[in-house]
Formats: sequence, structure tokens, C-alpha cells
Amino acid sequence: MTSDHLSSTFAALADPTRRAILARLAAGEASVTQIAAPFEMSMPAVSKHLKVLERAGLIARGREAQWRPARLEPARLKEVADWVAHYQRFWSKSFDRLDDYLKEMQAQDAGKKIRKPATKTTEEKKDGSE
Repeated sequence: MTSDHLSSTFAALADPTRRAILARLAAGEASVTQIAAPFEMSMPAVSKHLKVLERAGLIARGREAQWRPARLEPARLKEVADWVAHYQRFWSKSFDRLDDYLKEMQAQDAGKKIRKPATKTTEEKKDGSE
């Protein structure tokens, strides 16, 4: 995936409405009217979101007479997943180090016993011995 593709894909995914549209299209093809139904926005606004997703290669739009169904194009999402997976090793190592540190802290806490300071008994107070 080129950096231009990656940039346009992440820019398209940055909007929560577009992510919701992708989630809807994961269930199957849908028309603009069907896609727009759960959103409180105009049809032209939904169409603009679809154009951004289409330019990013995340969806494709067909033409069947008057119906222009949109469908998810999973290849671009796979490319994003592959790119993210490349960096997973970095956060996996960080989580492993954090886990080691937390275990070490728990072991130290378990090794420390809280002791109450000893108080003199009545006998010791009378004798003056400690």
C-alpha cells in the first residue's frame, strides 16, 4: 500500500459516520437511502461520505438501473490491517514489559510485611526495661 493510499484510507476512517457506514455495508450491499436511514443527515451529506469512502477504495458503487448499491471492498481494509499488524510487535513488547513490572511490584509488596510498632507491656513500664 502506498503512503497516499494509506493516508486517504485513514482519513476516510477518521470519521465516525463513515465507520458506521462501513459497519452497515459489512452486512451487505445497500442503497444510499438504506444507508442514510439511521443517520440524522441529508441524502447529499450521506452521498459525500460515500464518495470519500469510494475514493479511498473502501467501498465500490454499482449501477443497476436506478439503483446504485454500495458494497464494502475488503481489500483496502486488509491492507490497513497488515500495516497495523507490522507495528503490533512494538506494543506487544510494551505490554510484556508492563506485565513483568507489575509482577515485580506485586512480589515486592508481598515481601513487605507491615509491622506494628511494639508497645511496652505494663510489666516493662514498671521495671523500666525495654
